[in-house]
Amino acid sequence: MSKKIAVPVDENGILDGHFGHCKFFALIDVDEKTIVNEERVTPPPHEPGVLPKWLAEKGVSDVLAGGMGHKAIQIFNYNKVNVFVGAPKISATELVNGYVEETIEFSANYCDH
Repeated sequence: MSKKIAVPVDENGILDGHFGHCKFFALIDVDEKTIVNEERVTPPPHEPGVLPKWLAEKGVSDVLAGGMGHKAIQIFNYNKVNVFVGAPKISATELVNGYVEETIEFSANYCDH
Protein backbone atom coordinates (compact mmCIF):
# COMPACT_ATOMS: atom_id res chain seq x y z
CA MET A 1 0.00 0.00 0.00
CA SER A 2 1.33 3.41 -0.96
CA LYS A 3 0.96 6.51 1.19
CA LYS A 4 2.09 10.11 1.08
CA ILE A 5 2.77 11.30 4.61
CA ALA A 6 3.13 14.95 5.61
CA VAL A 7 5.10 16.03 8.68
CA PRO A 8 5.46 19.69 9.73
CA VAL A 9 9.17 20.27 10.27
CA ASP A 10 11.65 22.97 11.21
CA GLU A 11 14.76 23.87 9.20
CA ASN A 12 16.57 20.83 10.67
CA GLY A 13 13.91 18.32 9.59
CA ILE A 14 12.66 17.82 13.16
CA LEU A 15 8.93 17.75 13.92
CA ASP A 16 7.64 21.27 14.47
CA GLY A 17 5.07 21.13 17.25
CA HIS A 18 3.15 24.09 15.84
CA PHE A 19 1.48 22.63 12.75
CA GLY A 20 -0.08 25.85 11.45
CA HIS A 21 3.10 27.91 11.60
CA CYS A 22 5.77 25.42 10.56
CA LYS A 23 8.49 26.54 8.15
CA PHE A 24 8.30 23.40 6.00
CA PHE A 25 6.47 20.15 5.43
CA ALA A 26 8.33 16.94 4.77
CA LEU A 27 6.29 15.00 2.21
CA ILE A 28 7.35 11.39 2.39
CA ASP A 29 6.18 8.71 -0.05
CA VAL A 30 5.98 5.22 1.40
CA ASP A 31 5.47 1.98 -0.52
CA GLU A 32 4.50 -0.79 1.87
CA LYS A 33 6.89 0.04 4.75
CA THR A 34 9.71 1.58 2.73
CA ILE A 35 10.37 5.28 2.19
CA VAL A 36 10.75 5.76 -1.56
CA ASN A 37 10.85 9.56 -1.80
CA GLU A 38 11.10 12.60 0.45
CA GLU A 39 10.78 16.26 -0.38
CA ARG A 40 10.60 19.39 1.71
CA VAL A 41 8.07 22.01 0.66
CA THR A 42 7.30 25.50 1.92
CA PRO A 43 3.65 25.92 2.89
CA PRO A 44 1.47 28.83 1.86
CA PRO A 45 0.93 31.60 4.44
CA HIS A 46 -1.09 30.41 7.42
CA GLU A 47 -4.79 31.10 7.27
CA PRO A 48 -7.50 28.92 8.84
CA GLY A 49 -8.37 25.98 6.61
CA VAL A 50 -5.67 26.55 3.99
CA LEU A 51 -3.10 23.91 4.99
CA PRO A 52 -5.47 20.92 5.12
CA LYS A 53 -6.80 21.67 1.63
CA TRP A 54 -3.31 22.39 0.26
CA LEU A 55 -1.88 19.12 1.60
CA ALA A 56 -4.90 17.12 0.40
CA GLU A 57 -4.40 18.60 -3.09
CA LYS A 58 -0.79 17.37 -2.96
CA GLY A 59 -2.08 13.81 -2.51
CA VAL A 60 -1.29 13.49 1.20
CA SER A 61 -2.98 10.46 2.79
CA ASP A 62 -1.71 10.88 6.36
CA VAL A 63 -0.48 13.73 8.56
CA LEU A 64 1.74 13.16 11.59
CA ALA A 65 1.79 16.17 13.89
CA GLY A 66 2.50 17.30 17.41
CA GLY A 67 -0.66 19.30 17.85
CA MET A 68 -3.42 20.61 15.66
CA GLY A 69 -6.63 22.53 16.07
CA HIS A 70 -9.92 20.64 15.92
CA LYS A 71 -11.15 22.55 12.85
CA ALA A 72 -8.02 21.57 10.88
CA ILE A 73 -8.55 17.92 11.86
CA GLN A 74 -12.15 18.12 10.66
CA ILE A 75 -11.08 19.59 7.30
CA PHE A 76 -8.46 16.87 6.86
CA ASN A 77 -11.01 14.18 7.68
CA TYR A 78 -13.48 15.75 5.22
CA ASN A 79 -10.74 15.45 2.56
CA LYS A 80 -10.11 11.80 3.51
CA VAL A 81 -6.72 12.50 5.11
CA ASN A 82 -5.85 10.61 8.31
CA VAL A 83 -4.47 12.74 11.15
CA PHE A 84 -2.29 11.50 13.99
CA VAL A 85 -1.40 14.01 16.71
CA GLY A 86 0.79 13.87 19.77
CA ALA A 87 3.82 12.73 17.78
CA PRO A 88 7.23 12.84 19.49
CA LYS A 89 9.71 15.56 18.49
CA ILE A 90 12.06 13.56 16.28
CA SER A 91 13.10 13.78 12.62
CA ALA A 92 10.42 13.32 9.96
CA THR A 93 12.18 10.23 8.63
CA GLU A 94 12.35 8.61 12.08
CA LEU A 95 8.73 9.51 12.70
CA VAL A 96 7.49 8.05 9.42
CA ASN A 97 9.57 4.88 9.87
CA GLY A 98 8.13 4.46 13.36
CA TYR A 99 4.63 5.09 12.05
CA VAL A 100 4.78 2.49 9.27
CA GLU A 101 6.52 -0.01 11.55
CA GLU A 102 3.94 0.74 14.28
CA THR A 103 6.65 1.47 16.88
CA ILE A 104 5.67 5.12 17.54
CA GLU A 105 2.97 6.00 20.01
CA PHE A 106 0.89 9.09 19.50
CA SER A 107 -0.17 10.81 22.72
CA ALA A 108 -2.65 13.59 23.35
CA ASN A 109 -3.03 16.53 21.00
CA TYR A 110 -0.80 19.21 22.49
CA CYS A 111 -2.00 22.15 20.43
CA ASP A 112 -2.63 24.82 23.07
CA HIS A 113 -5.04 27.11 21.24
